[in-house]
Amino acid sequence: MSTQIKAFAIAGAVAAALGAHATTAEAQAQEKCYGVSLAGENDCAAGPGTTCAGTSTVDYQGNAWTLVDAGTCEDMELPGERMGSLEPLERDLPA
Repeated sequence: MSTQIKAFAIAGAVAAALGAHATTAEAQAQEKCYGVSLAGENDCAAGPGTTCAGTSTVDYQGNAWTLVDAGTCEDMELPGERMGSLEPLERDLPA
C-alpha cells in the first residue's frame, strides 16, 4: 500500500471519528420539554392518552413532550399563562 493511500485512509478515519463525535454532542444538547407541542406533533413516549410520536390530542398537552434545545424549554413563549416544563404537567390533558 502506498504512503499516499495510507494517508488518505488515516484522514478518512479521523474525519469519521470527528463526525460521530459532533452527532453525539448535538443529541446531548436537547432535552424533553413538556406542554409545548401542538396536537399530533409530540415526540415518542408521551404520557397517558398517547402511545408514541404524533399521538397527542390537545395543543400544549401537559403530559406530552417534544425535544428542544437544552436550556430553552422553560423560556418558550406559549399562549396564555402556559410555560414549558422539564417534568410532566397536569394541565391541558385530554378529556
